[in-house]
Amino acid sequence: MEGVIVDLSRIFDVFSQEVIVMLSAMLPVWELKGAIPMARAFGMDSLKAFVLCYIGSGIPVPLLLIFLRPVMDYLDRTKLFSRFSQWLKQRSLNKSSMVKRYSLLGLFVFVSIPLPTTGVWSGSIIAALLRLPLLPAMAAILAGNAVAGFLIVFVLHWV
Repeated sequence: MEGVIVDLSRIFDVFSQEVIVMLSAMLPVWELKGAIPMARAFGMDSLKAFVLCYIGSGIPVPLLLIFLRPVMDYLDRTKLFSRFSQWLKQRSLNKSSMVKRYSLLGLFVFVSIPLPTTGVWSGSIIAALLRLPLLPAMAAILAGNAVAGFLIVFVLHWV
């Protein structure tokens, strides 16, 4: 076990803190809501933390919007992954009432709320499943992500 801890600590030797922060911001659920506090714990200033996390969390958005629907359709046709695909669709659509009602404005508000499962991953999945137009959906998601990031930075500044 001790060797594992030493090996994991060497991650910082290979990757810079900036790369680690950006990569962590790309993770579902964690996104910039977890990456900004992590960056601040590394000693980064708020602006640098926000920019790196915003860029990192935004990278998956166009990929999800473009490729998620065809991938989910393919998974639906497989025995191994069809249950997972159906579960993910149902779970996402259960959270999509605001987006269904207010379309892009609802998507913006949904992503702006800095809580787990209301970020760019969930917003992108919902937008893809509801077949919202690509560029307007991407704009709404990225704008909402900026608001969520500003809220996290604001809260961290005052805590």
